Amino acid sequence: MIKILLLFILPFFFVSCSMMHKEVIKPNEKAFEEEDMYILFALRAEQIGNNSSASEIFEKLYKVSDKKEYIYRSLQNDLTAKAYKKLLQRVDNLLVNLPSDSQLLRFKVVALLGLNRLDEAIKLAVSLASRTKKTNDYLLSSEIYKKREEFNLAVKYLESAYAKENNEKILDQLSIVLYVNLNRKKEAIAHLETHSRILGCSKLVCSRLIAFYSNDNNIDGLVSTYLRYYEIKSSEKIAKKIIQLYSYKRDFKNLITFLENSSSDDKLLLQLYSSTKSYKKAYSLADKLYEETLDVSYLGQSAVFEYENAKNKNSKKLLHSVVKKLEKVVEVENQAVYLNYLGYILIDHNLNVSKGMQYIKQVLEIQPNYAFYLDSLSWGYYKLGECKKADEIIKRVEKLEGGNDPEVLEHIEAIQKCLKNKKGEK
Repeated sequence: MIKILLLFILPFFFVSCSMMHKEVIKPNEKAFEEEDMYILFALRAEQIGNNSSASEIFEKLYKVSDKKEYIYRSLQNDLTAKAYKKLLQRVDNLLVNLPSDSQLLRFKVVALLGLNRLDEAIKLAVSLASRTKKTNDYLLSSEIYKKREEFNLAVKYLESAYAKENNEKILDQLSIVLYVNLNRKKEAIAHLETHSRILGCSKLVCSRLIAFYSNDNNIDGLVSTYLRYYEIKSSEKIAKKIIQLYSYKRDFKNLITFLENSSSDDKLLLQLYSSTKSYKKAYSLADKLYEETLDVSYLGQSAVFEYENAKNKNSKKLLHSVVKKLEKVVEVENQAVYLNYLGYILIDHNLNVSKGMQYIKQVLEIQPNYAFYLDSLSWGYYKLGECKKADEIIKRVEKLEGGNDPEVLEHIEAIQKCLKNKKGEK
């Protein structure tokens, strides 16, 4: 459709233009009345991919107006169409009158590159970059050197381009050539790390560092980079990576710090508090999770951690709070761990030994040969003064895994004393 339309508009265009007197046109002035209309035709041709037609219209607009932006746009369309020979010929003709026009010279370099005339292309590109000292000219030279597989020279021009702007996309190109093509891995990473520390670790820079550190199996580098990445993109995926890496390193101290600051996995944090015996923090977090979820298992954990954290475990206030929580838990779920904990507290603190033993017996219906549950039952009989029964059960405990636990050994000693005292009474 554009080509058919051109058959009608271009002749009129030529007639209109031939009737005009060539005058110096200012950039913001129209060269002729229909200029905007022809620009729209050219833009439409570009839009539908008819670059040869767009090039032709822009060339005619240049001839009428002497506005360089039109000839540059015309040549750009030739470049898009990969009409390199045509482009080169046109540029050479234009350079006769505009020998030092940098933009025309750039087009010529690209055309030579497209035609794989690399010797000519690099000679002209280096000359241009030396004269203009512009970022794009350094990049053009580096591109040709890469194609020639002269990677050390490519790096030289990429470094010059990066020095002009500190552009992260240029840095990315530079790091790839250093790491992949030249095997100068430490230098590639050093460039990225320096940029990251001074200007920040953007998505592009962090991603490239992660790729390099992953390839090198550098766990410390990965952790450091993912932490910086998380600061700019607090996603669940990145948090999981950090957690995996800290867990792999068994660096639980820093993992806890990360989880505290990020709130990315409170369930895991609660487990870590428990395993590191940080009972005060565990108690507080378990309460928070219970309030958020109403999951009674968190209420049970809150009770356990509250008790374990207490300095005075005989405090009436403490015992009331812990027992109340655990009773609420076991009403909802018969979880062995909470039944045993509740039963043992009732027994050990003489709050209600018989009731405590009922809870323990419920537990033993679930797990009849578990040392610590049998120990609790034995301790209940001891508290009731039934030392013989207590001794029978504790002897079973001694043969099971956990039978040498310090608390179990204390109970054995107390039961043996009780038996001796009973014999002495006789």
